[in-house]
Amino acid sequence: MNAPIDSKDIHPSAIVDDGAVLGPGTRVWHFSHVCGGARIGAGCSLGQNVFVGNDVVIGDRVKIQNNVSVYDAVTLEDEVFCGPSMVFTNVYNPRSGIVRKDHYRRTLVRRGASIGANATIVCGATIGAYAFIGAGAVVKHDVPDFALMAGVPARQVGWISRFGERLPLPTAGNGEAVCPHTGESYVLVDGVCSLVSALSRL
Repeated sequence: MNAPIDSKDIHPSAIVDDGAVLGPGTRVWHFSHVCGGARIGAGCSLGQNVFVGNDVVIGDRVKIQNNVSVYDAVTLEDEVFCGPSMVFTNVYNPRSGIVRKDHYRRTLVRRGASIGANATIVCGATIGAYAFIGAGAVVKHDVPDFALMAGVPARQVGWISRFGERLPLPTAGNGEAVCPHTGESYVLVDGVCSLVSALSRL
């Protein structure tokens, strides 16, 4: 049985439909709407004017800033950040006069990824763990773990650490780097970036 939602964490102007699951400590701010099928973890923050659809799964400690709609077929893993007015889609070729609800393309945002203000994620993409999507970027394809993306359409311009510091690595090939803030080590092998020494304080 689902635990009851704590009304003190829901602003009076917000609507949380019956059936929605919100973990402890999750807060829903002004004029937001959470549909009844949504599954949201603990310690999340949904800013002003946020919409969460029925077929949506959101992990723990996710921050969704103002004016973001998380439509059906989107999954956000733990500690994802969605910047103000960024956009998710779920139909690749929408037409007003044609119903395509059976053709949604699923979007997955992996743990710790950040999506900047006004960025657009075209449906069907997977955003890798701890990737960083720059403000205003338009992502049309999968994004690797730790990738730093910018532009329209988005292209990879570098690599970024779990802490959010740019890593001095080439976008392709091989190399090694250390996060200047945490001292964590990263290795690039054939264009794939991996964390090789995790620190407990993160």
